[in-house]
Amino acid sequence: MQSLLEVCQGTPLAEVPAGEVLLTEGTTSGHLYVLKDGEVEVLRGETQVAVVDEPGALFGEMSVLLQRPHTATVRTMTPCTLFVFDDAASFLRSRPEIAFHVARLLASRLNSATCYLADIKQQFEDRADHLGMVGEVLDTLMHTHEREFSPGPERESDPRL
Repeated sequence: MQSLLEVCQGTPLAEVPAGEVLLTEGTTSGHLYVLKDGEVEVLRGETQVAVVDEPGALFGEMSVLLQRPHTATVRTMTPCTLFVFDDAASFLRSRPEIAFHVARLLASRLNSATCYLADIKQQFEDRADHLGMVGEVLDTLMHTHEREFSPGPERESDPRL
């Protein structure tokens, strides 16, 4: 992700202490962060799903692009230096070179997830028990259509949404 760091040069930087929440699951901030240095954790509920220390790592892009609440909480584990985009949607529209990097990142994640899901589906397709339903569940996930989302005050304050 070094190339993403290169295109972020000149963008405001924030020095953030350890223990600071950057994004809160279930809320909508409109913010986008690119890690320059430090280490952050990604949490779904109380479960830590990732620790990220790779310079150029991106946080908040799914919420911005899908206009939905953040799907995870991102919290600094060490002091971090981050590029900060407060109005990320406008920023991405005005900087196609960064939007392209975001698109490549998301395409890579989607490819990895698709390969993983296909592997799981193949492993359980011959099962006669409840695990045999994995294929049906994955098919449903893969063919779910986008629904319109317009957050209201109750959605933004409800962490379950």
